[in-house]
Amino acid sequence: MLNDSLPIDDCLHDLGQALRRQGRAVLQAPPGAGKTTRVPLALLPDVQGRILMLEPRRLAARAAAERMAQTLGEAVGQRVGYRIRGESRVSSQTRIEVVTEGILTRMIQSDPELSGVSAVIFDEFHERSLNADLGLALVLEARAALRPDLWVLVMSATLDAGPVAALMGDAPLITSDGRAFPVETRWLPRPLPAAARLEREVAALVQQAIAETDGGVLVFLPGEGEIRRVAAQLGPLVSCDVQPLYGAMDFRAQRAALAPSRGLRKVVLATSIAETSLTIPDIRVVVDAGRARRARFDPGSGMSRLVTERVSRAEAEQRRGRAGRVAPGICYRLWAKAEEGALPAFPPPEIATADLAGLALDLALWGSDEGLAFLTPPPAGALAEARALLTNLGALHQGRITDHGRAMAALPLHPRLAHMLLGAGRAAAPLAALMADRDPLIGAPPDLSLRLQALENISSYADRHPWAVNRDALERIRAEGRRLARMAPDRPALSPGAMAAMAYPDRIGLRRKGEAPRWVLSGGKGATMAPGTPLAGARLLVATDLDGDAREAGIRQAVALTEGDLRALCADRIAWLEICDWSRREGRIVARRQERLGALVLEDRIWPDPPPEAMAAAALEGLRDEVRQGNGLPFNGAAARLRKRALSAAEAGEDVPPADDASLLEAAADWLMPALPSVRTRADLRALDLLEPFRLYLGWEVCARLDALYPSHFTTPLGRRIPIDYDGDTPQVELRLQELFGQATHPVVGPGRTPLKLSLLSPGGKPIAVTSDLPGFWQGSYTDVRKDMRGRYPRHPWPEDPLQADPTLRAKPRGT
Repeated sequence: MLNDSLPIDDCLHDLGQALRRQGRAVLQAPPGAGKTTRVPLALLPDVQGRILMLEPRRLAARAAAERMAQTLGEAVGQRVGYRIRGESRVSSQTRIEVVTEGILTRMIQSDPELSGVSAVIFDEFHERSLNADLGLALVLEARAALRPDLWVLVMSATLDAGPVAALMGDAPLITSDGRAFPVETRWLPRPLPAAARLEREVAALVQQAIAETDGGVLVFLPGEGEIRRVAAQLGPLVSCDVQPLYGAMDFRAQRAALAPSRGLRKVVLATSIAETSLTIPDIRVVVDAGRARRARFDPGSGMSRLVTERVSRAEAEQRRGRAGRVAPGICYRLWAKAEEGALPAFPPPEIATADLAGLALDLALWGSDEGLAFLTPPPAGALAEARALLTNLGALHQGRITDHGRAMAALPLHPRLAHMLLGAGRAAAPLAALMADRDPLIGAPPDLSLRLQALENISSYADRHPWAVNRDALERIRAEGRRLARMAPDRPALSPGAMAAMAYPDRIGLRRKGEAPRWVLSGGKGATMAPGTPLAGARLLVATDLDGDAREAGIRQAVALTEGDLRALCADRIAWLEICDWSRREGRIVARRQERLGALVLEDRIWPDPPPEAMAAAALEGLRDEVRQGNGLPFNGAAARLRKRALSAAEAGEDVPPADDASLLEAAADWLMPALPSVRTRADLRALDLLEPFRLYLGWEVCARLDALYPSHFTTPLGRRIPIDYDGDTPQVELRLQELFGQATHPVVGPGRTPLKLSLLSPGGKPIAVTSDLPGFWQGSYTDVRKDMRGRYPRHPWPEDPLQADPTLRAKPRGT
C-alpha cells in the first residue's frame, strides 16, 4: 500500500506507539514530508472505527482524500471519502473521512461522544483557524468526559508545537526531519519604495524568475483581485500557461491549476491556499509577494474588514518550501534581506482577530466554555460583543441558548444570516447565499439589488449593465441558495431590504441632513458612500458590508429599505423617547420628543414642558461640561468667599467637606439640583447664585464653625463690615488707615489665631503700609507714614497718638 518512500515514514512507528500508549500526540513535520496522506493510512490498521481528518480548506480536503484513495487503488467514497460544505463523498465502507474544520464542530455538537469515530486528526493546525481551535477544545473535553479511548493527533508544519503538546496534557511530541530539496533564496537588492505598485513589481519579478530558471512557478499573492491584475499584466509578456488558484474558484478550475503542465511552462498565481497540504506538480520556483490578507474584527463597531499585511516568517518559510517539493528550487522574495528581521514570527491566530459570533453560538450550544482548552483564549471584549449580538438576534436569553439559537446553530451560516433565513424563510435563501459569498460583480456600485438581479437572470442583466460578472461565483451562489432553501421554513415573502434588516438590525441606516451621502446606523456608528451611486439618495438603507473604518465606515454593499418595511419589521423596537439634554454647540438645554430606533431618530418634535427634574438634570450636565471645558463652577461674590473660607479651614486641618470642583460635582445631585430648574442657557449657568446651595452642602454646623473661626468680614471700629480675602497664604483685608484709629489689638482668625494681614490705604485709596502687627505699627512705622501723608493729605487727621484718636473716614472741615 505504501510503496514509495516519504520522509514521514521514519517516524510512523514512534507515532503509532505514542497513540497506542497515551491516545494523543503532536506531530511536527515540514512541508512535503507526506504527513497529510501517509499518517491516516498508517493508523488505519490500529483502529476499529473511522478516522476523521480535518483540513482548513475544501480544496485540500478533496485533494487529500483523492490522493489517499489513489494510493489504495480505490475511488473516492470507498475506504477514503470526504465531506465539505455542500458536498459529500462517503459511504458505509468509509474508514477515513477528510472533512473541513467546521464539519467536526457540527458533528460533535450533535453527538458529543463521536460515536463510531476512533481517531481525530487535526492537519495543518499551524494555520490556527477559529474552527480548528474550537474543534480541538471540544474534542479534548469530550475525550476527558466521555471518550477516553478516542485518539487525538495534531499535525503541523511550522507551529511552535510545545504549547500544543502542553495543552493536550503533555502529549508526546513526534518530529519528522523531512526531506525537502535545497531551495536557494533570492531577495531584492533594496526595499521597494513606498509608492511602488504591488502588482507591477510582482509581474516584473515573475518575468525575471522565468528568464533565470526552469520549471513551474508558484506566485503567492494576497487575494483574488491581485491575482487578476497580475495575470492581466503577465498575459502579453510571457509565453506560459498562467493559472489562478484561490478558494472561491470552481473546483474544475482549481484542478486545472493543480494538474501537471502540458507543453507550456506553468505559472500558478495563488493565495495562501497553496501554502500547505497541496503539492503542485512541476513547481520549482516560488515568487513571494510577501503579503497576506486577514480579517480583522473591531468589537467596538461590530465590523470586520480585510487588511493586507506583511507575511510572518513562518508563512514565508512555508511558501519557500513549496519550491523544494519535487526538485532543488529557487525562491524569489519581494523584499530586501534586511527587512526580514522585522517580520513577525507567526501569523496571529484567527480567534484573536475574527468575528466571534459563530464561536459564541457554538459555545452556548455546547453549554459552557468554562474549562475548554483553548490554545489562545478568545478576547473578552470581542466575545462579549458577539454575545450581545446573539441576544439581540434572539439566540441567547440571559446568556443561555434559546430554541431559536439552536435552530440558528444547525444552519451552515453566520448567525446573522441564519437568523434571517429562519425569519424570512425560503425567499431569503438566495440573499443569504449571496451575502455569505464573495461579490460576484466586479466594479459594480454597492447596491445589493444589482447582485440579486444578476442572480435571477444573468443574461438579461448583462444586456443592461456594464459591470463584469464572475459567472462561476454566480453559479456557486445559486447552488448554495438552492441548498439553503431546503433547510428554510415556509414564510411570506419579504422585500430584500426587510430581509437584510433582519440580519443586520444594527446596520439600518438613516440618511443625515446635507448633500453628502452619509448615514447614521441604528447601532450608533456612521457610514458613507461615494456620491453619484444608485443608493446615494436613499433615506433608509441596510448596510450589509462595510469596510470597518472606525470613524465612519465606507459602504461596500447595501440595499434600500422602505419606511413601511422598517416599521413593520421593527415595531417592537421603535419607541417615543423624551430627551432633555444639554447642547454644548447651542449653549443651552434642548428638549425634544423623538421617535427612535436605536440611534436612528425617525421623527423629532419640540418638547414644550419638560418636568423641572429633567431640566435640572440637563442643567447639571451643562455645568459638568463647563467644568470639563476649563471654566470652573460659577462661584461669585459671597459664595466665592464662603468657598475660600471652607478651603482655608480644610488646609488648617478642620473637618470640612471638600470644596474642590470635582468633589462638588460628584455630590451635586444632593446640594445643587434645587438651584437648577430655572436654568436654560450657558448665561444662566454662569449667573447662578451658589451661596445658599453651598451652605446646604457644607451643613449648618460647619457654616456656624466657619463664621466663628473664619469670619467672612472684619468689622472696623466704625462698625463697617469689610470682606476678608482668603485667597492668599494669609487672610487679609484692605481699609483706610484712619478707620483703625483707636484699635489697640490686631484682628485674628482661625483656631490658631492667625493675624489678618492689614493692607492700609491712604485717603486716596493707595496702599501705604501692610502689617500683621497693628500695635507694633502704631508704635513704629506710623510715625514715618504720618510725616509723609500729612503733606499729601493735609485735610485728613494724622494724630501723633493714633490710639487716642477716634476712627474716621471724613476729612477735617475747611479752615481747620
